[in-house]
This record gives sequence, structure tokens and C-alpha cells, in this order.
Amino acid sequence: MPSDIDPRLLRAFTAVAEELHFTRAAARLYVAQQALSRDIRRLEREVGAALFVRTTRQVSLTADGARLLPYARRVLTAHEELAAAVRPAPERPLLVDVGAPVGTAYRVLEEARGRLPDSCELVARFHSGLTGAAGELLAGRLDVSFGRYAGLPAAVRAGLEHQPVRLEPMAVLLREDHPLAARPVVPLAELAGETLYAAAGNPQTVEWTELAAQLFAGRGIAMAEPFPEIDGSQEFVRVVRKRGWSVLASVEFIEVPGMVLRPVVEPVPLSPVSMVWRRGLRHPGLAALRAVAGRLGRRDGWLAVPEGGWLPPEDARAMGVAGPARGGAHGTLSTRW
Repeated sequence: MPSDIDPRLLRAFTAVAEELHFTRAAARLYVAQQALSRDIRRLEREVGAALFVRTTRQVSLTADGARLLPYARRVLTAHEELAAAVRPAPERPLLVDVGAPVGTAYRVLEEARGRLPDSCELVARFHSGLTGAAGELLAGRLDVSFGRYAGLPAAVRAGLEHQPVRLEPMAVLLREDHPLAARPVVPLAELAGETLYAAAGNPQTVEWTELAAQLFAGRGIAMAEPFPEIDGSQEFVRVVRKRGWSVLASVEFIEVPGMVLRPVVEPVPLSPVSMVWRRGLRHPGLAALRAVAGRLGRRDGWLAVPEGGWLPPEDARAMGVAGPARGGAHGTLSTRW
């Protein structure tokens, strides 16, 4: 008896012994019947004994075959246990905060899902605000988020990695009856005297509120008074409509009934979106997200700076874009191209 019988031969033998039918055994193993017959003949040569009695009507085990069967089963069980022991564990689900089911982050997530096997799950979270997400990333309760990386404290950034994804043009969300709602775009100067909601009072979105404050400074645009965190798009729509706010947003935003979204121009304010994750994280889902973000960015020019773009210098550095830094027209240090 050879000591190194191929488990494939034992698997073929066991299937025929249990089915007592070569055609059914071949179907069970997803092999051709001729290949199965060859494997059985090879095993019989190696053990030096006939294992089956074959007639035109039936197949039965010989005495040697019946004696071999329990040993073959034990060997195959041990082989399967060994394979399971050294097989990599299934990847855990990757938790990805995209803020809302619309926009840049959600588009990256959806395309990355289509590039991964079903065994690799990307689970969406819908909680806006990179400031709030950063603590969850560092604690390991969240894996990936999107937002303004330069708006995080340096001590927090030290534990994170990021990939610039997009410079999103900003927009303003206006009531349908607002005097500026009829325009296809809204020059920033026309918002002088307006009060815009920019998530002031929400501790999860400090980085966005700070960006808005830099944009509003010296331009006569007021920040809406602090308001508690608004959780979820439905509640956001309810509160915005009830309070009659105009809202600083990005050009891809949730629909709010009774309101219209208009791009802001002259200059074009840019919202810097990075993909952010915990330093040292390795996961095939993260690799897929990074690849998709890079591909979409190259295809759609997501990191190209439009003519008359506005971006604070610290954000320009974080996003890896260059331009001459100089004082803005209203005293705000800005980067213009």
C-alpha cells in the first residue's frame, strides 16, 4: 500500500462507493465519467486490489473496497480539516461612512462593491461629519470615511491615512421662492446679506463649519446660529424646511422638496473630499475603494481645479494641488487659480 495516495483518488473512490453508480458519482464530483473511471483504475493499481465489481446493471464494493472505505473517509476528513486550518479567514465586513446615499463617497462605494466578490462586504454608514468619524476610525469602530482631512487636528491626522478624492464645487440650497432661485448659478457676492446654514453647533462636522467660516469671512454672509446635530436625511429635510434656511452644500446633494440647488461661482468654492482610514489598515475592500476613487478621479477630472477656484492653502496642500497663495479679496487667505 503506497503511503502517499492522492486525496483526489480517495475522493473519487468514496463517491463511487457511496453512490454505487459511476454516472451519479461523476456528476457529484463535477467530472467526466471517463476521468472518474481512470482515477478508480489508478487507485486500484496503487493499492494492488480490485475495489469494485462492475456489471452492466450494478456496481458493488469488493471485500478490499469495503475494507478501504472507512480509512478513505477518515483521510479525507483529516485533509479537509487541514485545509480549513490553513485557509485564510474570511474578510470581516468593512464599515464605510459615506454620509448620505448620494454624492462622491456613495458613488465610490457603489462602484467598489461591483468589483469585489460577495464574500467581501462593504457596509455603508450614513453619518455626516469627518470630525465625528475620525474618533470612530481611531477606535476601530469604523474603517473608512470621507471628508475634509485638513480640517482635522494634527494629533488626529497622525493616526490616519488619506487619499485625495475630489474637489467638489460648492452650491447653495435655496427655497423655490428665493429671489436667487431662478438663476442657474449664484455669484458668491450675491449671497451678501444672506444667512446660510453650515452645520454650526454640530460637533461631528466642525471641519465643514470651519471651511464655511473661511468662505463667509469678509463677504457679508452670516452663519446660521448653532443648532443641535441633525441625524439622517429625513430629519434634515424637515428641519431645513421648517426653519426656512438657505444651506451651504455641494453640487451633489440630497433632494429637499420645495428647494433648489444652485452652484456658487465667482469664485467657485471647493469642498476638498479625501478618503480617510486608520493608519495601518489592510483590507481588500479598502484597496478596491482606493482604486475606484483614483479611476473616477482621473476619468472625471475630480482633482482638477476649475478657473476661479477657491480653496484655503492648508486644504490645497492636503489635496496635493498647487497654486499661488495670496490674500483673498475680502481678507481671507485663499488659493486662486
